[in-house]
Amino acid sequence: MTDQPTDRMPEVGRTAIVAFIVLALGLAWAVALPLWLGGGLASPLAGLLLPLIMYTPAAAVLGVLLVLRPVPRGRRLRLLGMWPLRPARRVVGMSIIALFGTIGVVALSLAVAVVCGWITLDLVTFSGFAEVLQSGPAGAAALPPVGLLVIAQLLAMPVAAATVNAVAAFGEEIGWRGFLLPALRRYGTWPALLISGAVWGIWHAPIILLGYNFARTDITGVLLMTTGCLAWGVLLGWLRLRSGSVWPPVFAHGALNAAAGLPTLLFAAGTRPDPALASVLGASGWIACALVAVVLLVTGQFRRQPALATPPSGPAAASRP
Repeated sequence: MTDQPTDRMPEVGRTAIVAFIVLALGLAWAVALPLWLGGGLASPLAGLLLPLIMYTPAAAVLGVLLVLRPVPRGRRLRLLGMWPLRPARRVVGMSIIALFGTIGVVALSLAVAVVCGWITLDLVTFSGFAEVLQSGPAGAAALPPVGLLVIAQLLAMPVAAATVNAVAAFGEEIGWRGFLLPALRRYGTWPALLISGAVWGIWHAPIILLGYNFARTDITGVLLMTTGCLAWGVLLGWLRLRSGSVWPPVFAHGALNAAAGLPTLLFAAGTRPDPALASVLGASGWIACALVAVVLLVTGQFRRQPALATPPSGPAAASRP
């Protein structure tokens, strides 16, 4: 059964959709330009610019809303899924599912990588993580036992996901799942999920081509990232459509970023897993997301969603941009 909102939202015009995509991609390249002009990811500016790039989709949304005004001022927060936070039970419940469910999918992707032989784990001495620590500037002499560090990292994942990582993820989610996904609902649920996911992946190109995530500086890196974002975009998009709120995908995105380093904690020394295969955005992540998406599809979860960005009735519909 489809949940219906109490009032109908205006449909976002094609001009606003295209303008948002072009502006989001253009701003990402503009912010990343200093990295391309010198130093790449090793540039001292990388620590500042990489988080800043995450807010370019939010800046694109703001520009489109202020200039093109695709929705009335009083309905903008509703369109973006920021407000109202009701029904509170659904929003809170979906946010909890998003937070811990995403960490579970990351763990599932790691299990897939193990089964497929793409990664070898050491769950006793955590030798791979110890090797990384020993290669650091301070070595391992001044550090607590590796096992305690691993446990601390695992316990910190949900906390980081719901706090600092969620704050950073908000800049992206307000664009991809806040604005773009409901705007694309006019073309159907699955086209909206896949198109928004593809745009999300392509948007990463300025840093992927510098070697981020996959250490590949050619088109294969962009293709890997785009496929990963398509897979995860279906799950984060489902959270948005099912809850009617942008906050569950914000927490899911925060959890994804917090838990993405799980393989680096658990891999065995002397092995180097290929991130194209054994990572949340690589092949093991695609398979894990596909498995979860199939379960959601079979159980009819994609049919249970509020009606987002539906066209208004009456003469006012003709005046929308």
